[in-house]
Formats: sequence, structure tokens, C-alpha cells
Amino acid sequence: MDNYYIIDFDSTFTQVEALDELARISLANHPARELIYEEIARLTNLSMNGQLSFRESLSARVRLLEANREHLKKLVSILKKKVSPSFLRNREFFKKHSDSALIVSGGFKEFIVPVVSPYHIKQENVYANTFTFDEQGNITGYDESNPLSEEGGKVKLLQQLKLPGKIYGIGDGYSDFQLKESGLIERFFAFTENIERKSVSEKADHVTPSFDEFLYVNDLPRAISYPKNRILCLIVGDVPEISAHILKRDGFSIRIKQTFEEKYVKDVGMLLLGKDEKLDDNQLARADKLKTIGYLGDSKDQLNREICNEKGIVLFDDKKGKKRNNEFIPRRMADFINRGDTYMSRNFPNLLLPKIEKAHRLLHIHRNVPGVMAQINQVFAENRINIVAQFLMTKGTIGYAVTDVDTQYDKQLLKQLRQIENTIKFRVLY
Repeated sequence: MDNYYIIDFDSTFTQVEALDELARISLANHPARELIYEEIARLTNLSMNGQLSFRESLSARVRLLEANREHLKKLVSILKKKVSPSFLRNREFFKKHSDSALIVSGGFKEFIVPVVSPYHIKQENVYANTFTFDEQGNITGYDESNPLSEEGGKVKLLQQLKLPGKIYGIGDGYSDFQLKESGLIERFFAFTENIERKSVSEKADHVTPSFDEFLYVNDLPRAISYPKNRILCLIVGDVPEISAHILKRDGFSIRIKQTFEEKYVKDVGMLLLGKDEKLDDNQLARADKLKTIGYLGDSKDQLNREICNEKGIVLFDDKKGKKRNNEFIPRRMADFINRGDTYMSRNFPNLLLPKIEKAHRLLHIHRNVPGVMAQINQVFAENRINIVAQFLMTKGTIGYAVTDVDTQYDKQLLKQLRQIENTIKFRVLY
């Protein structure tokens, strides 16, 4: 029996509410456009929070649009550039689940189908409303016989479809939660990458800050092995707002503190420190999940680099005090987590890596002693692994091996790589 995945469109698959965007196109020259924009956004939010029936909200918004087919073409062009980042990088999931991934939306097929089609989502698996038009191509309304135009429309649609398997729902609005209330779906995931509606997320089975998280929890094919929202990034001291913003926008779980509090030592994955912050050796030695440190200044006398090396922690700092650090350091940290780059690191060999499609990237940090690379490749050979690309650089006591391999392998391989003598840290990147 198959699983089915019911995915919302507005503020889920895309970062925006499509009717709000359509209003900005169609009313661009209207003298009262700002007031109308506000009213359309208000009606959207009332409906999404369950404070106004969907049909009342939809009817009122469509009346305010004054839109036509040409406006819809412009809208599609905009929406294609507004696909949520975590959906954008997970096309492979839709390719493998083209029969079981459904877009179910209170939006309209006229703009949804052209946006989702490049992601291997079949047109017949898009369930949404349809506009009505006059002879000049102006939008006059919508098909009111479509259950998705009604209050509780998603529930009515699923009752009609009678899908033969477990159903998982992901969305940001009240109409998505109604599927859970109805008992028709196995689990409801509140999607918060673009907006979090507390009235929805508080009732969800699981809050998913990204589509990566949804795929990870359900053990489904995904572009990255471990969701970035699960990586705790601690920001300590006097750190400019732009530095924190760069890491937050990238999807990491951010905590901003004045000191490195003891409760974070065990779980911190990234640490960004303001200038003149001093890091306690004891805390650093116990930060077993810490992968990278960014220091907005010269870290030489402020933290113990030997401990960083022993634990395989990649350090980025600004030893010459250049003015670039507000953005430069957090971007280097993100590039290491995302791609494995160690460019401009203080303690690791300089490595800038290409992005390779349809491969898994394995990072092996080890002590720089003879024979480690031979052991790594022996493990690959014994498991009949096809290596797509491989990079090895050393610096001082550190050896850094990056291997891109074909995606088909037994998980026993990962266990064997971790057990190689002199391994410091091992990570599957994507």
C-alpha cells in the first residue's frame, strides 16, 4: 500500500501567497492599490488562521483583483522564482514519487500547474480551483462547483479521492490542519519555512521548518542528509545583526546569547563569536557536535586551536582585523556546512569544492598520519562503491578527505568509515 503526500502551494511550495502577488501585478496602476493590497492580505490571513470561511475569503479576494490572462502570465514568471528553497533543492523526491505527491490547494490551476510541472509533479495530481473568464480574458470569478472553493474543501476532496494508502499532509494554513481534524490523514506537518501561524503549528503533529525536515522525519529521498534546522547555531557576544541574519536565512536554528551557556555545550553545531570573546577550554573539549567556529576578530589568544584540531572543528577568523568579517565569516561557516568548503580556514587545508549532482558527499576528517587514505579507499573497494570525485588535502596534524560517491550503497559503509583508525570526524553532507 502506497503513502501519499498532500502538499499545499501558497506559502508552502512557494514563499508567497499567489493571489497577493497577482494583486500587485493587476493593480499596479490603481490609485487605491496599497489599501486593496492590505485588504487582500487581511482576508488571506483571516482564512489561513481559521477566522473567516475560505469561500468568503476567496470570493472577496477575487472580486478585488481586476486581473486578466496577461496578468497571470506575469504571475507565473514571478512564482517560478519564488519556490521555497527547500522544495527547490528536492526535485529528486518528486521524481521518485511522481505518482504519490499531490498538490492540493485553494489556489488556482492556471498558475499552479506551470510552476510545479518542472518538478515532475503531474498535472493530474494538481487539485486546485479554476478561474472563469470573459471573452476579453478578464477574470470574472471561479468555478463554484469545485469542492476546493468551499469551506473545508480539502477534506471534501480527499473524501472523494479515497486514496488507497496512508496520507501525510504538509502546509501552513488552517485548511491543511482541517485534514488532520477530519481523521483522513496519518500526520499533519505545519510548514514554517516562510510563515508560522501559531494557531496551526500548535495543533500540528510535527512542525517542519523546511521540506528537508519533512523528508528526514519520514526517511524519504532528500538533497541533504541532515536538515539545517536541526543544526544549532549559537551566536555569542557583540555580533552584527547582518552576521546572524545570514545564518538564519540559510535555515540554521539560531540562538543569540551574551555568554556560551553550559546548557548549549552538548548540542551546539556552529558557534559564531564576537570580537574579544574568550572560549573556555573545558567547554570546547566537551562540544562533541561542534563542526565550525566563526570568530569576528583574531582568535589566536581567545580559543585553543589544538582542541579544535583534536575535535575536527573548522575555525574561521579575521586575524588581520579586516572590515570584511561581518558577512565573510558567517558565509564561510555556511559554505563549510553546505558544501564542505574550508576556504580561508585558520586550521584546515584550503579547499573549494564543486557541487556534484546525483552523488553523496562524504567528509572524513582524520589525523594526518600515513595510511589513512588507503584504508578509506579500501572500504570503498570492499563495498564496490563507484567514486565520482575525490579530494584530499592536509595541513599540520589534520587530514581532510572529501569523497563524492554514487547514491546507491549500504549504510554499513558509513559505519565502516567512522571506525577507521585515526578518524576524528565523519559526516555525510548530502
